[in-house]
Parts: sequence; C-alpha cells; structure tokens
Amino acid sequence: MTQPICTYNGLTKIKLFWALSRTPHGLLDMATPALGALLWLGRFPSFEVILIGLITTFAGYTAVYALNDVIDYRVDKEKLKLCGNFDIECDLDAATVRHPMAQGYLSFKEGLLWTVGWSIVAIWGAYYLNPICILIFVIGCSLETVYCLLLKVTHLRTLVSGGVKTAGAIAGVFAVDPSPSPIFLSILFLWLFLWEIGGQNVPNDWSDIEEDRRLNAKTIPVRLGTHSANAIILGSLTASLILSIVVFYSSPIPFEFPFLIAAVAIGFFFFVLPAWMLYQSKKPQYAMVLFNMASCYPLALLLIVVVKLLKR
Repeated sequence: MTQPICTYNGLTKIKLFWALSRTPHGLLDMATPALGALLWLGRFPSFEVILIGLITTFAGYTAVYALNDVIDYRVDKEKLKLCGNFDIECDLDAATVRHPMAQGYLSFKEGLLWTVGWSIVAIWGAYYLNPICILIFVIGCSLETVYCLLLKVTHLRTLVSGGVKTAGAIAGVFAVDPSPSPIFLSILFLWLFLWEIGGQNVPNDWSDIEEDRRLNAKTIPVRLGTHSANAIILGSLTASLILSIVVFYSSPIPFEFPFLIAAVAIGFFFFVLPAWMLYQSKKPQYAMVLFNMASCYPLALLLIVVVKLLKR
C-alpha cells in the first residue's frame, strides 16, 4: 500500500477529519434542509429552532459523509492498490484529501469515533426539534450503508443515493412542522431525488468511470454506458426543473413572477445547461462541471427564498 507522504499533527489533523466528512460539500448540502423547511413553513422559524437546526444539520451531514468512508474502507484501500494514489480532481468531494483513512492518514478507529460522535450530536438535535427526525436520520444512515454495500452488486444502487440525499430536506420540514402535507413531502422528495440522480450521483460516477471499471464496480456509466448515463442525467434534471416550479407554487410563500423566473433560471444554468453540454460533448470534464454546479443549486434557491421572506 502506498504510504502517506504528508504528516498531520496536532491541530492540522482536524483537516483530515473535515476531509473524511467532505465538509466543503457538506456545507453546501446544509442548504437543502433549510430550503425544504422554509418552502413548507412559509416564514422563518424561531431563532432557537434555526440555531439548533444548523447544529443538527451540520452534525448529520458530517456523520453521514464520514460513514461513507467507514463502510467503504476496504473498497477504498482496494481502489488505492489498483489505481495508485487518489488524484486531486476538480470536484468538490476532492477539495481536500480524498479518503484519508484508506490512505493511512487516519486510522479506522479514529474515523469510526468521529462518525459516532457527530451522529450523537445529530440525534440530540433531532430529538429536540422533532423525534421523527431521529428516525429519518437513522433511515438515511441505513440507506447510505446499503448504498455502499451495493457497489459491486447493482447499478440500481443509484436509486438508494436519491433517498439518502432527500432525507435531509424531509427532516427539515418535520423540524418545523410535526404534521406536514404528505402531498408536499412527495413532490419535494421527487424533485430532490431527481436532482440527486442527475446532478450528483451519476455525474460523479461518470467522472470516476475508469477507476470503477478497474474495481469492477456496478455504476450506471459502467453498466449502461456513457450515452445512456448522459440521457438519464439530462432527463432526470429536466424533470427536476419542472418539479421545482410545482414545489414553489405549492409553498405558502407568495412568489411573484420574477422570483419564479429566477428559480427556473438557476436550475437551467446550474444543471440543465451543463447536462446538455455533457450530453453533446460526452467529455468527462463536463460531468465534473455539472457535479460542481449542481451541488450549489440548493444554496442558490435558498438565497432566493430568504430574499423573498425578508422583503415581506
């Protein structure tokens, strides 16, 4: 196994734990529960709920992303052996050290304790906000585990990833209302499910296609080919964009026409246009561009919602 070429000690070691949890991406993902909560509630919740919600959301994403590397520890070590050192690519998940446990920078025990610790914080916050959020968190962790274990089993594990990513938004809604509309939850789920499939999971697998082939991983680009993967990406994101309009119309927030146009424009430029460029060019760098831009989509929409609420 390739030995680490850098030494991390003291406070600098915390960078490895943030890398384990893919914190840059996790911070962007924190916008998703907030977006779901505000779109359903139609106003800002109390300061106390906002504060506890931020802590809980950060803890939840930090734990789940770390859980991915804990479950995939052996697979990541195998990938390192087959493919050599993990390249620092231009996607958000590689903004820091990739897979620090597999590379030997962190021990498995350290990674596990980090994951458990943040999970405890997330469960505490979820209990305070709404105990049902604990169940959602546990389901999300369970789905993440299943997703990892299906790497060499079936490409349909992509559907599981959609459930993991939407769990945050659903929990956000329950955090501000114990009895939300099942119809709204269904539309919200499907909207973000399609965004995750087309804008996150499949493009990420697209950019890792050579590594996955060597690893005999079952992903959509490997199993169905890049042409089919591109069609799935474009179709999913187009449907997601349409559903975003339905979600905004379903919200109690009275969005004026300019706000709706802005929301649609963000979806078009953040993922539909990059998806079309990938479909036309079939070049892997466009998959990475799509992944990065689509990752910012919930945050961009959250800003629109916040601006609208501040103007009321």
